[in-house]
Amino acid sequence: MLTYIPDEAGAEAVSRTTHLAISAHQDDIEFMAYAPIAECFGKRDKWFGAVVVTDGAGSPRSGLYADYTDEEMKKVRVVEQKKAAFVGEYSFQTLLGHPSKEVKDPQDKKIVEELAQIIREAKPRYLYTHNLADKHDTHIATALKVIAALRLLSPKERPEKVFGCEVWRDLDWVCDEEKIFLDCGAHPNLMRALSAVFDSQIAGGKRYDLAAEGRRLANATFSASHACDTYSALNYAMDLTPLMDKNIDIAEYITGYIERFRQSVADKIAAFESK
Repeated sequence: MLTYIPDEAGAEAVSRTTHLAISAHQDDIEFMAYAPIAECFGKRDKWFGAVVVTDGAGSPRSGLYADYTDEEMKKVRVVEQKKAAFVGEYSFQTLLGHPSKEVKDPQDKKIVEELAQIIREAKPRYLYTHNLADKHDTHIATALKVIAALRLLSPKERPEKVFGCEVWRDLDWVCDEEKIFLDCGAHPNLMRALSAVFDSQIAGGKRYDLAAEGRRLANATFSASHACDTYSALNYAMDLTPLMDKNIDIAEYITGYIERFRQSVADKIAAFESK
């Protein structure tokens, strides 16, 4: 485990956190949780903290990075994530450095315990992680470990809200009344700078920077069909707060979103279909 504190605030860096993001990979945080990064940027009463669970060894690579070993790539990804934390003025950045196979192991409790301890120390008001309808296995596994960690905590140690955010599958399909809008319009220069520091991914063959910005722009325009744009950039999230209760079935909760979407499609067709 490695923790980087850009302003060298010491132990206070974790405890002052108000918004905490926990992601599977380096750069996931900047793509899925830019809204809270921007909300906290330059403030002294709001602080953004970040945790990356995996070591980044499995990153695709080409060009300059084509011949990098997994060990070399892990070092590059740590440096890039620290750059992002510095640019974004994060309160702290922790890199747990676990292989993906450990994250995806349902029997691995070490990561759950590490996350529980970080959340317990940070006591954020808001927590951001991957949504549970994402299509990346490691993202799903990470979100499930976050939920397991939250379930270990007492109610007073838990955040007020937990959000599941977009990365490898967007949430445009979620029924409008259930979407959580994360406003990404502030500091567009900062948004682009944060994406740009992950050169190993961009030069390595994936234009995540353009794709993430394009999604935000598309969400802002297509969020409402009969109104002028009220956002310049927007990410969606789903509410995972109820899942802190261990009595709620996780799969049923998430598939409930899907079933309500299915029903809304069927209802619209029924309303306008000629018989």
